Amino acid sequence: MKSYNTLSEAVEDLKKRGYQLDFNLKPDGLESKDPEMILRPEEFMVDEFHRFEGDSNPSDASVVYAISASNNLKGVIIDAYGAYAESLSFEMLQKLKMK
Repeated sequence: MKSYNTLSEAVEDLKKRGYQLDFNLKPDGLESKDPEMILRPEEFMVDEFHRFEGDSNPSDASVVYAISASNNLKGVIIDAYGAYAESLSFEMLQKLKMK
């Protein structure tokens, strides 16, 4: 897995590698506005993830996920680390678990 110094560097490289869609986290899946769709946990894979911690404040952490869908679409999710933990379904938490 590639290593990045910043969140923006990771997103830029992932976009160059074909992860063009911007997904939003929803309690039971991922949402894309263009094209408009919702992907359930069984419809996508986390290809890789990259975690970033704030230089001055550890609570300024974020994660970028590289996602591929069963319909051959690829995109990214940017998550403020831990911010959505309580609002996601068990299936989504398991899918996005950082191993």
